[in-house]
Order: sequence, then C-alpha cells, then structure tokens
Amino acid sequence: MTSQLFVIYHSGYGHTRRQAEAVYQGAASVEGIEAELITAEEAIARLDDLDHADAMIFGSPTYMGSMSAGMKQFVEAAAKKWFSLAWKDKVAGAFTNSSSFSGDKLNTLVGLMINAMQHGMIYVGTAMLPAASNPDAMNSVEGPGPDVTNRVGSFVGAMATSFQVDPPGAPPQGDLATAEAYGKRVAEITLQFVRGRG
Repeated sequence: MTSQLFVIYHSGYGHTRRQAEAVYQGAASVEGIEAELITAEEAIARLDDLDHADAMIFGSPTYMGSMSAGMKQFVEAAAKKWFSLAWKDKVAGAFTNSSSFSGDKLNTLVGLMINAMQHGMIYVGTAMLPAASNPDAMNSVEGPGPDVTNRVGSFVGAMATSFQVDPPGAPPQGDLATAEAYGKRVAEITLQFVRGRG
C-alpha cells in the first residue's frame, strides 16, 4: 500500500520550480510514497483529488516578504475544504525561495504553515542544523557557501536563495540538496504517521 504525497507550488521565474522539483525527487525516493508535482493552478482544479492524499508540501516564492499571489489563490480556493476539515491529520510542509538571504522568507513559511494548521494538518519542519553538510563553515565570517545544505539555517521549512541569477544557475546546489532532503523527510514522516513507527 502506498501513501500519496503532493508537492504543490507556484513559481514566477522558475527558481521555485527548481526547488519544487528537488522536494519532489526527495519525496519520490522514499519507498511506499507515490509523489506528484503540480502547480498551484493545477491544484485548484484538483482540490477533490487532494482529499485522498496523505501529505502535501506547499512551495511559493517570497515576493515583497510574503507568498506569491499565485499561491495565495490556491490557499483561498482551498478554504472550501476547511469547512469539512477534509485535510485534517494530513501531513504538511512548506518551502520558499527569494532573491536574498533573508527577503523575509520566514513570513512566507509561517503563512503556509498557518494555512496547514488551520486545515488541521500535521506540519513537519526540516530537523536540519544550519550548515548541516559543513558545520565548520559557521566558524567563519563568510559563513556557509552555496553548496552547503541549510546554509540559511531554517527549521520551519526549506529555504533557497537565488539572488538575481536566472535558472538553472540558481538556486544553488546546496539549497536544492536541502529541498531534496526536506522532501524525503516529509515523506518518511508521512509513512510513520500513516503506518505507525512499529
């Protein structure tokens, strides 16, 4: 028996799509998970399909310190599911990309997390220390480089920083590896939740 997981994203310039693809790859790598990658627009058209999922991971670029209008459209369309708590006890996660290290990305993740919590979902963080793949980088004023996982130090969800670099040059490898690890973690937690730790 497989568990269904949707990665639902909006991407304005392609950066968040690359991040979403990495999240999807991580989730799809977990045996027992059937992962599907869809845009926010596709998700609006398939709201009833999402009722049957065990998990959803939401991804949005951070524009002006908040989630994009495309993702907000999905959030507002999905509000009709709130009335019946159709998504209660499903596992959830979130990821975001912006053009600077901060960009107030946390606000986007908090917005996506609160949306999940209002639906009664079970939210999963990264469980990844800052500069996880190179902790020594934290001992320099330059900090972690672009190939280091969780270089931004996010615990709420996967963050990526693309600056003004067009895809596929950005997001960098470390941020994509962070996204992949996060997708895998949410998938593994989903299986634990559905099947039990035993």
